Amino acid sequence: MSMIVLDGSYGEGGGQILRSALALSAITGRPVRVENIRARRPNPGLQAQHLSAVKAAAALCRAQVQGAALGSTALTFIPQSPPAPGAYTVDVGAARAGGSAGSVTLILQAILLPLAYASGSSRITLRGGTHVPWSPPFHYVRDVLLPTLSRMGLHAEVHLERWGWYPAGGGEIHLYVHGPLEGEGLYRLKPLTLTERGPLRRLWGWAAVSNLPLEIAKRMAGRANRLLREAGLPDEVEAILAESPGPGAGIFLIAEYANIRAGASAYGKKGLPAERVAEEAVSGFLAFHRSGAAVDPHLADQLILPLALSPGASRFTTSCITAHLLTSIWVACHFVGDRFEVIGEEGGPGEVRVRPVEG
Repeated sequence: MSMIVLDGSYGEGGGQILRSALALSAITGRPVRVENIRARRPNPGLQAQHLSAVKAAAALCRAQVQGAALGSTALTFIPQSPPAPGAYTVDVGAARAGGSAGSVTLILQAILLPLAYASGSSRITLRGGTHVPWSPPFHYVRDVLLPTLSRMGLHAEVHLERWGWYPAGGGEIHLYVHGPLEGEGLYRLKPLTLTERGPLRRLWGWAAVSNLPLEIAKRMAGRANRLLREAGLPDEVEAILAESPGPGAGIFLIAEYANIRAGASAYGKKGLPAERVAEEAVSGFLAFHRSGAAVDPHLADQLILPLALSPGASRFTTSCITAHLLTSIWVACHFVGDRFEVIGEEGGPGEVRVRPVEG
């Protein structure tokens, strides 16, 4: 098959292009080359998290890889076999001297779908950052992403063994993916229609700290619960101590509507009052809640690849069309053709429609 060549500086210009390309290449068998990797980032090229994703995806399909090195700005990935089920371990900290808190949930984006297409069940141990900025926290994956994908027929679970914050990392999660068993035939993801989220059934969350006074978590939880009550919403945010090798603080909200789940989060940092962290998370959630859209901006871009792999027609509304969403669609179209239509402008609310596969 002819090689797909992608410009890694396109759109948001980050690691998402690489992760999406790895997943789709492993599933379709199409070789891919990504150039100008992370060209829009202050530290362009492959970092520990991206290199770990490349090696993990390559292991699934015995891919031939060129350019798999820290700092590399070009990578060629040529699958040699369909994704294989099994037991895998990915340690982001081992990819760079001195360790790394690279996000394990972003690595999951490169391997979850290929493992779902593997003929059998798999168990993956992922070590690194489980709750770090600019990536989905573990709780979002467990409580928002995977329940949504289960409606498409993708069955997976994640379990948290140890929290990993930036910059120490050291967290660990276990991912279980159940691919089709022998004799079940071709794996096909079901389409999704998510245009109405329905009434809010529950809103809950955690204000967590590691190796810091519990009082910080209590202040985050208290401020978040007060803001939610003032908005006429449930206030079930709990303050907890989280086991982790290093210090960290953050707040994680999960909302369950009749037809969909959503999430919001924020992280503490030195000099930032606990109350401000809570306000950031609640503000992000309220912006989505008040929009009336079905899918939050974080879930929207993560749905593009599975919807691209489903042969049926899908559609969803989102509170914000992000650069990540548009970039993910751009990558998907290189593998499955121009099946996507986006109604709305970047930065505003909109709708994504996916045309069915013809024939």
